[in-house]
Amino acid sequence: MTQELRQVADAVLAGTVGRAGGAPGVVAMATDRKGNFYEGAAGKREFGQDAPMTTDSVMAIFSTTKAITGTCIMQLVEEGRIALGDAAKQYVPEIAELQVLDGFDAAGQPRTRAPRRDITIDDLMLHTSGLCYEFFSHDDLKYRTAKGIPTVVSSSFASVRTVLLHDPGEKWTYGVNIDWLGRIVEQQRGKRLGEVMKERVFAPLEMQDIAFTMTDSMKTRRATLHDRAQDGKLTPLPDLVLPQPPEMDMGGHGLYATVGEYMKFIRMILNDGNGPNGRVLKAETVEAMSRNGLPGHMTSGGWTTSIASLSNSGEFDPGIRKTWAYTFQRNEEPTRSGRPAGSLMWAGLGNLYYWIDRKNGVGGYWGSQILPFQDCASYPGFVEFETAVYAGLKR
Repeated sequence: MTQELRQVADAVLAGTVGRAGGAPGVVAMATDRKGNFYEGAAGKREFGQDAPMTTDSVMAIFSTTKAITGTCIMQLVEEGRIALGDAAKQYVPEIAELQVLDGFDAAGQPRTRAPRRDITIDDLMLHTSGLCYEFFSHDDLKYRTAKGIPTVVSSSFASVRTVLLHDPGEKWTYGVNIDWLGRIVEQQRGKRLGEVMKERVFAPLEMQDIAFTMTDSMKTRRATLHDRAQDGKLTPLPDLVLPQPPEMDMGGHGLYATVGEYMKFIRMILNDGNGPNGRVLKAETVEAMSRNGLPGHMTSGGWTTSIASLSNSGEFDPGIRKTWAYTFQRNEEPTRSGRPAGSLMWAGLGNLYYWIDRKNGVGGYWGSQILPFQDCASYPGFVEFETAVYAGLKR
């Protein structure tokens, strides 16, 4: 499989960066339970510059940070220190201040009311609290503007103290939930989230090139974020870097890493919580994290942009029923790329995508650095790459 897959996957990467309006550079890897069986890179770290994209290039991994924070929460659940049904305000009292948005008055000022029940840790894990992101909700953006709340990329606690778009438990709304979970981890462990991750996730998995604050070595290998204009033109944004060091370690989006380091995390999930230097999670915890956690017939779906420079509107695998696990999207039917029902996936704002297929024991990660999200070149490249991996498995 490997030689044939290498040729096909290399061609996918080359096509993604080589076609007109393609991505500046991409890194892609695929793994089984033992190790990576494909690693590839194509293009440049920065459009118009000479430095090639390499497999050890460092990227802002945005929301692919979330599952690692979820892992830190599930470790606390295993230890009996917290329970998923607990009210989050027991650990982060500030969350009790959040109100439900009830529209805006004639002057554009928000009207709010108290939520009908407390936000639980479970709500935060499942994105059912009512919290959103300013770039996925015109109402959240309008509220933030009216109240002077900073953008989430400011990496500040103030940026997640926003408004609920609905009552907790009412529906799935993707937002700043996991940043609040990071605060709960810090409250329980008595140290910064990055330190907890280093001790309890990165060390047992031998992950080194991953951190909220980049090392000097990581900085020299950082790939530049790019903006794609409506006409398709790419502009490098070399100065667009999350605060170093951040005011708050943002459990929802703050990590920098190489794709290779994230593959070690994917393998841990494939191996029922085991890493090369010890166990990160119990097997039954990984099983629980892989199940749908949404109540009843609730589903997770697509998104509508409210800031076009950060994200396009879109959805993964439209027409396929999708739910939410801790903390991944779960496809309840097979995808067209070949991923079986019950698999896990998620993504990051800069056009980073991964999947974890525990049934077949395979997973992969596609990394690029382009805004807006679900880019016209990078996202189709990811789908082609995943499809190539499954075609190889069938052979």
